[in-house]
Amino acid sequence: MAEQKARRDFGSFHASNVQELLEQSEEEYVPPPMPFKLPTFDHIQMPVFGQQPPSEPAELQFGKAFKEKHFLLEDDCTFLNHGAFGGVLKEALKVAQEWQEYVERQPLRFFDRELLPHLVHVTRRLAKFVECDPQDLVLVTNATTAINSVLRSLKFSPGDVIVCLNFTYGAVKKLLNQVCLDTGAVLKEVTITLPVSSPVQIVEAIQKAVSQERVKLAVLDHIPSNIPIILPLQQIIPVCHEHGVQVLVDGAHALGALQLDLRKLDADFYVSNAHKWFCSPKGAAFLYVRRDLKPSIHPLVISHGYGSGFNSEFIWAGEDLENQKKNDHRGTCDVRPFRREDTSPINDISCCPFVYYLDHNKPVMRAM
Repeated sequence: MAEQKARRDFGSFHASNVQELLEQSEEEYVPPPMPFKLPTFDHIQMPVFGQQPPSEPAELQFGKAFKEKHFLLEDDCTFLNHGAFGGVLKEALKVAQEWQEYVERQPLRFFDRELLPHLVHVTRRLAKFVECDPQDLVLVTNATTAINSVLRSLKFSPGDVIVCLNFTYGAVKKLLNQVCLDTGAVLKEVTITLPVSSPVQIVEAIQKAVSQERVKLAVLDHIPSNIPIILPLQQIIPVCHEHGVQVLVDGAHALGALQLDLRKLDADFYVSNAHKWFCSPKGAAFLYVRRDLKPSIHPLVISHGYGSGFNSEFIWAGEDLENQKKNDHRGTCDVRPFRREDTSPINDISCCPFVYYLDHNKPVMRAM
């Protein structure tokens, strides 16, 4: 195994060789040590996604027993709306709280020497879970932040056309209208008549829209927030690309609900939240950018990571508005949600909120 290096690539950090750590092979990479023990889900049989397991282990009893064991939800609440803000798993929240205490025992050591390697570890684990290269994925606080980062980075000229659907998420529509107001671009809203008769209806409507002149970008929901459908992106994205149109996918509801393979999907940009169906603590999301487009995409706040690579720019960027006013960097904002992912069902994901549920929540979340 390669020896871990502590190097200054940007700012005053003693361990900021982010790009180098992300580019290492699985054989070369050495995960950072965990300061405390993480919970595991090794005792739970992992079913094949999309298939009913031959038998349901006693440890995986769904319904009231599962809710009482793994969630903090009120007894008289049958909570179905994970698509809004989601209920966090007890195990993930406990890990987040342990991280919060650990940070305060020696803040300088944590931020200066430990944080970035742990965020790299989370990034690598999450990238493996959604089937993409870790160099093409960055952690952000929510899908809205990720979409803003993309749309504020792209260059639009007067008359350029952005395509969206009539059921595009409301906040995204507002952002698109503002971008058009700022740049002179034109927003084309495609109406999909409900109920949808077949995937062909959606594909043909989008094909007609993107085949028009000067269409530059299509913004599409993987699972719309207010319509019970899954967009047939594997048919839509190639159609857009045939007409030279880039695709930004708002997959806020997809992580934990669908099995993602971002390599096969081949979107130009993809964003998703971990606090919905993935049941992570609030404030954890990701942005994927196709490799050749990464040089043109930047975080909303430019800070120490600028000039050191795509991942470095996002790994140390202002995400907390109050702290931006004071420090203009992410160094003092709450990074627990990312460290909590270590507690995700992805098996020893061991670092940020992102980390925890990645391996171990695989069986838990996919079965829910």
